[in-house]
Amino acid sequence: MLPAVLEVERISKRFGDLAACQDVSFEVHPGELFGFAGANGAGKTTTLRIALGVLTPDSGAVRLSGEPVDDTARRRIGYLPEERGLYPRMRVLDQLVYLAELRGRTTNEAHRSAEIWLARLGLRDRRTDRIGKLSLGDQQRVQLAAALAHDPDVLVLDEPFAGLDPMAVETLGGVLRERVGAGASVLFSSNELDLVERLCDRVGIIHNGRMVAVGTVGQLRSGARSELVVDAPNAGPEWAAALPGVEVLAVHNGLTRLALADGVDDQVVLAAALATGPVREFTRVRPSLADLYRDVVS
Repeated sequence: MLPAVLEVERISKRFGDLAACQDVSFEVHPGELFGFAGANGAGKTTTLRIALGVLTPDSGAVRLSGEPVDDTARRRIGYLPEERGLYPRMRVLDQLVYLAELRGRTTNEAHRSAEIWLARLGLRDRRTDRIGKLSLGDQQRVQLAAALAHDPDVLVLDEPFAGLDPMAVETLGGVLRERVGAGASVLFSSNELDLVERLCDRVGIIHNGRMVAVGTVGQLRSGARSELVVDAPNAGPEWAAALPGVEVLAVHNGLTRLALADGVDDQVVLAAALATGPVREFTRVRPSLADLYRDVVS
């Protein structure tokens, strides 16, 4: 079987006057965890549904291993929807076995895999409970187990961390890295940018239906503006405002945070700070993914 490369090529989708996504392109490779970040309504869920074949794009194409995503290809994909798609009256184990069988597993294979994932996700004691009796967090864990139980080559997860407690977040993060280590292609959307930054090999940022950035966090940082934090206790609040190419972002507790335009020499800023008196801190800031996100969407 060919490696599971998921290719999304210039897909667009409109709902009436709303352009949900426009010329969106990216790839997810085997052994890669790709984070899909964007605000609510930015186009994440529409893009993921098109990638799965749940929605048909107005233009563009989606391929898995170079071929269109058909019913056979979808058996290679594990999907976690943003809204839960479980049967509330079914028991947990029966639900997982049923869904794994729909994805091509034998009954024995489905039982064995379901038991493994119930134990891994802390649900062994709930295996005979009905879905509707579970907490929302436990229902989310069952939905995750359902996405994993047929051992997919590709995982497409829409807000998988929503509703999980911190311990469950750590468990799921470990599971995703394990799947990537085994060669799976993993794509997940999230508004929790710290998790995306910590877990993902590459990140795509979507804004108003368009991809505005794709790359590793390091690559995105390389194109970001330089920022400094300066502690000059004798300086007034406006000491840096007149410096060419320098923007004052914030002044708090005596610390001044500055953004430098391309080509601005930070030593000029240091000299200006020293002209006011002693400088106790002069630090170049390493922007977080949240900082980068704010820059690219603005």
